[in-house]
Amino acid sequence: MTNLSSLTAAQLHRAADLKNKIAKLEKTLASILGSPSATNSAPKKRKMSAAARAKIAAAQKARWAKTKGKSTAKPATKKKRKMSAAARAKIRAAAKARWAKAKAAGKKSL
Repeated sequence: MTNLSSLTAAQLHRAADLKNKIAKLEKTLASILGSPSATNSAPKKRKMSAAARAKIAAAQKARWAKTKGKSTAKPATKKKRKMSAAARAKIRAAAKARWAKAKAAGKKSL
């Protein structure tokens, strides 16, 4: 076999043409003989029967029904604690006293 660098441009073109012709002939021969390996197509997709799809759909519907059918009992949330009126009055009185002391000292903020 000769080195590619020693070939002329015309010889390289001829070699490329011959290679393309060989590929076409191999493809034609494979189509005549029925060889599936020669065709450059994507692999065939598997088809699922209608019965199998129906089974899968029914199973999925059953799973959804099972989850939706259960009562969604939320975890018990803590009730908001209410402050008694007496406690609110006590805090209010303390805040008023604090502000009175601050105003007496001439402050505009605590």
